[in-house]
Amino acid sequence: MHSIYQQCEKAFNASFELATLSTDIKNKALYAMSDRFLEQEALVLSENSKDVEAGVQSGMSKALLDRLTLNHKRIVDIAEGIRMIATLPDPIGEILGGSTRPNGLRIVKVRVPLGVIGMIYEARPNVTADAIALALKTSNAVVLRGSSSTYRSNVAITTILRNAAASVGVPVESIQLLENVSREGVTEFVQLKQFLSVIIPRGGADLIQRVVTSSQVPTIETGVGNCHIFVDKDANLDHAIPILLNAKVQRPSACNACESLLVHQDIAPVWLPKAIQALQKAGVDIRGCAQTQALAPHVIPAQESDWGTEFLDLVLSVKVVANVQEAITHIRQYGTHHSEAILSENLSAVTLFQQQVDAAAVLVNASTRFVDGGEFGFGAEMGISSQKLHARGPMGLPELTTYKYIVTGEGQIRS
Repeated sequence: MHSIYQQCEKAFNASFELATLSTDIKNKALYAMSDRFLEQEALVLSENSKDVEAGVQSGMSKALLDRLTLNHKRIVDIAEGIRMIATLPDPIGEILGGSTRPNGLRIVKVRVPLGVIGMIYEARPNVTADAIALALKTSNAVVLRGSSSTYRSNVAITTILRNAAASVGVPVESIQLLENVSREGVTEFVQLKQFLSVIIPRGGADLIQRVVTSSQVPTIETGVGNCHIFVDKDANLDHAIPILLNAKVQRPSACNACESLLVHQDIAPVWLPKAIQALQKAGVDIRGCAQTQALAPHVIPAQESDWGTEFLDLVLSVKVVANVQEAITHIRQYGTHHSEAILSENLSAVTLFQQQVDAAAVLVNASTRFVDGGEFGFGAEMGISSQKLHARGPMGLPELTTYKYIVTGEGQIRS
């Protein structure tokens, strides 16, 4: 077994050669990776099924099992995401600005790779492929630390993509999957600032906070998704229930799924019972405020902790509010700065919501499930950043770069 130190050092050394690769070689590698991934679907699904079986035996939650499980459609989606990344403009080398100084110095601001990206994530084999493809397109080496519950799937995916990339000239050591997946290994990994340029944790709140508090490497905090939908009194109610069902039911284990519904008191008596009936028919357990309980049967009384919980399951907290300002105040108290939505045809209410809700994505009359790298046209994403420095929202290609200044002179010296 290679040590964490050795694997990070190899990625660091390979990152310098990687930074010199042309866009053409990187795109050829991505197309080769996509093709090889589809060709090896049977192998990936076989290894994934072993992880899923082990997860079932260990009592893994339905939400994590859903994130872990691959099928034909998800394999195709991953491959298409890789190909889409190949079609996107290469950000490396982009000129971001520049000037010529009075003394003749030419200063150019140019986009460059971060260097080596460290990823820590749980039960998401699709992240393995997304991270490798995004890192390659941005000329970054990548070191992946998946969870032990996904190890067989991650090994299969990494091996396939690594070999495909190497076949067209990508340095093979620039793609690393840590062999050590112990809890103690995470602590060692996030200390290796001499090799790693950034750490991106992607998972539950406990994992993210443990990384943020222990890392010596700059960390981009990806957000826990306690996402809200506020249905205003001036909402188009023909659209509201389909949007809500999509946001909650389509894939409840996703971080952009709706976890809390806020309803304006003026429409609650008529609309909310219909909405709850549709949700319960779809298998959603409702945890509601006193007003919600009075309007609909079989609603569990909401506890204080429910308002701040990312359920990642078919569970929804529901609260009736007096107006848009109360909805904003509730989101401010319990939200996680991920994705928040308002359904309304009232321009004043929408504008207030957009201005005062502090989130990476604010949606108007649309499902929170659209907050996703693929849906935003990025091909894939490294995660959804809920912080404000460097990157915010779905992290695509530009967010995996930095810049430097190229200064060219003709013998000038400073007086």
